Amino acid sequence: MDNLRIFTDVDALMTALADYICDVADNSIRERGRFNFVLSGGGSPKRLYELLASEDYKNRIDWDKTYFFFGDERFVPENDAQRNSVMAEDALFKPLKIKAAQIFEVDTSGSPEEAAQKYAETIAAHFQDQPVEFDFNLLGLGDNSHTASLFPHTSILKESEATVKAVYVEEVDMYRITMTAPLINQSKHITFLVFGKGKAEAVFRVLEDKSGTANEYPARLITTDEKKVTWFLEEAAASDLKR
Repeated sequence: MDNLRIFTDVDALMTALADYICDVADNSIRERGRFNFVLSGGGSPKRLYELLASEDYKNRIDWDKTYFFFGDERFVPENDAQRNSVMAEDALFKPLKIKAAQIFEVDTSGSPEEAAQKYAETIAAHFQDQPVEFDFNLLGLGDNSHTASLFPHTSILKESEATVKAVYVEEVDMYRITMTAPLINQSKHITFLVFGKGKAEAVFRVLEDKSGTANEYPARLITTDEKKVTWFLEEAAASDLKR
């Protein structure tokens, strides 16, 4: 597969991915005047965000023309430490002094369904009723092969509309708000960031294993178009791959 980039250690992985994001941002701003960047939550991307905000990278992207979205969010109160947006605020937005108008967070003040609908409407308004095609959509991969909040054996995996939905995830006993696979797949660039030996089986299940279904391994719902999707993997995470 030409879209696999495998690195010996996490530092090399993060540096290469930060460089890649800078290139995509530069091209997007040059061609369309702005960079629409979908952030991932969880522990893996925090180091990436801190790197982008560091002295080495903070001047390589025109942040005034960058707009931030979240591929998914935990349905918890606004300032709850579990929120993906709180982590991004500390690691990226505050250090770079990103204006509030450029950050599109999920409003969880109503019901989960209201939060999802409102976020879908917010995204549509930003794109001014043009097709919603994010310039860069960053994804992680759980050891159960979930990505965003597309968890195994959940109803949202059957969703065919490119939108945002609420889903109750029994595995974590929580509602999540998430972009559906069709919405993610409309992005111009989609990148998986995966490191650690604990993710090796999930990487194999998604990329090479022919058994099972997307209901068991939800990241298989993400397009395999190599012009769109790139996997940034540390060697340990790629260690179960046969090819």
